Amino acid sequence: MSRRQLLATLLGAAVLAAGCATPALSPAPPAARRTALDAFALEGRLSASDGERAASGRLEWRHHDQRDDWTVLSPLGQIVARLERTAAGALLRTADGGRYEAASADELLPRILGVDAPVARLPGWVQAAPGPDAEIRERDAAGRPALVIDAGWRIEYPDYASDEPAAPPRRIDLSRGDARLRLIIDSWTPVP
Repeated sequence: MSRRQLLATLLGAAVLAAGCATPALSPAPPAARRTALDAFALEGRLSASDGERAASGRLEWRHHDQRDDWTVLSPLGQIVARLERTAAGALLRTADGGRYEAASADELLPRILGVDAPVARLPGWVQAAPGPDAEIRERDAAGRPALVIDAGWRIEYPDYASDEPAAPPRRIDLSRGDARLRLIIDSWTPVP
């Protein structure tokens, strides 16, 4: 074998070996510590769709362990509905004078959103602090949840308020089957 053939053979082997090598994987970021607040207030823009109908507007939500107050407003700022949840049950008041009572907010929330979302899980979801039975499938570069599967829902966090690991989400996309919810949070306020 000539020197030229030997060099070509060695070069070919080196190229093949390089092509088979797997690139080094960068280590996954450590999981960011996320603690859900017991009480908060948020304001944002909400859109919901069930595959046939869609609605959008503004949302004002005050959450406490034993109480939730949701106010849904039209895109022009008129109150569409108010939903209150307490330990005693839930009450929905609509702009057309309707008044509906139920044992839980789970029964009434679909009347406003058109989508059946699990009310008890929403406080954790909007804080990117899902419960222990949720599956965190992806994390962002800061170690925060980017994709979570919980109670049959897919929860995506494409944007946070800042690069800090403890920053709250700015945008949340929820989906299950044809149901879609998007919340863009304009302001977060921890409540003492």
